[in-house]
Amino acid sequence: MQRKFLWFIFFPILVLVCWITVPSQVTSAEKGGRSETCKMCHQGHYASYINSPHSKTAIRKSPANAEGCESCHGDGKFHIQKGGGGGIDIFIFRDKKVDGTAKSAKCLDCHAESRTLTHWDMGAHKTAGVSCDNCHTVHSGKKMNLKTPQPELCLSCHRSIRGQIAKQSHHPLKEGKIKCTDCHDHHGGFGDKFIKGGSVNDLCYKCHAEKRGPFMWEHPPVEENCKTCHTAHGSNHGKLLTNRTPQLCQSCHDATRHPGTLYTNFGNFGGASQSNRMFARACLNCHSEVHGSSGPSTRGKTLVR
Repeated sequence: MQRKFLWFIFFPILVLVCWITVPSQVTSAEKGGRSETCKMCHQGHYASYINSPHSKTAIRKSPANAEGCESCHGDGKFHIQKGGGGGIDIFIFRDKKVDGTAKSAKCLDCHAESRTLTHWDMGAHKTAGVSCDNCHTVHSGKKMNLKTPQPELCLSCHRSIRGQIAKQSHHPLKEGKIKCTDCHDHHGGFGDKFIKGGSVNDLCYKCHAEKRGPFMWEHPPVEENCKTCHTAHGSNHGKLLTNRTPQLCQSCHDATRHPGTLYTNFGNFGGASQSNRMFARACLNCHSEVHGSSGPSTRGKTLVR
C-alpha cells in the first residue's frame, strides 16, 4: 500500500520532468542538424559562423538558440529543392536587388533592442540605404564584426574626410590613436553629424578638458563653438585652425587696439612702418591665453600671458 502511494506521488513528477526536458533536447538536435546540413556544402561559411558570436548559445538571441543558419538565411528546403540554386532568403545579403532596409531588417530581428541602435531609424545611414552588412560581416568573429578597420571603413564612403586628415594638422586617425566612432555615433543620434556629445564643445572637452575653464576672462567664440576657429578633421594651419593668424583673429578683432588692416608689409622693406608687423610676429605672441584667462587686472582681460 505504501509503495502504491509513493508511486502516485512520484509518477506525475517524472512525467513533468520528461515533458520539460525531452522537447528541448529534440529541438537542440534539430537546430544542430539544420546547420550541419548546411555544412555539407558550405564548409567555409560554416567554419566562420561557428567561430562567430552568432554561434554562441550563451548569447540569448543568437541564431544558435533559434534556427541555426536558417535564422538569417530562411528555410533551407527550398534551397535544396532547387539544387542549391536559390531560396527565399538564402542570398539576401548578396542580392543587389534587395534594398538596405530589407537586409537590415533581418539583423534587427535580433538586434533591434540593442542600446547602440536606439537612434538607427532616424540616422542618415538608414536614410541613405546603408545596410548592416555594408559595414559588418555576418560570420566573422572579429571585434564588432567590421569588414575593415577604422578609419578605412568610414573613409570608403566619406572620401572628402580622407583629404582632410591627410593635411599637416589633423586628429591622429591615421596614427590609430583615435577612431571615427570616438566622436561619431555611426548608428545615429540627435547631434549634428551624430557627434557623441550634447554640443561640439562638450565633445571636444572630453579630450581637451583644460580648455573648458571656468576662466575669469572668457573668450566668447570659445564658449560658443570650438569650430569657430578650428576644423574637425584637418587643416594646413597649425592646431587645426581654420585660418592662420593674424587673419583668423582679425576676422573678429577689426580696428580694435591694433590697426584694423591686415599686416601685409614686411618689416622695414619698402619704407613700411614697423607697426605694420606681420613678419615674424603673430597675435599669439602676446595674447597666448586665447581660450580664456584667470589673470588679474586688464592683462587677463586682454588674454595676455
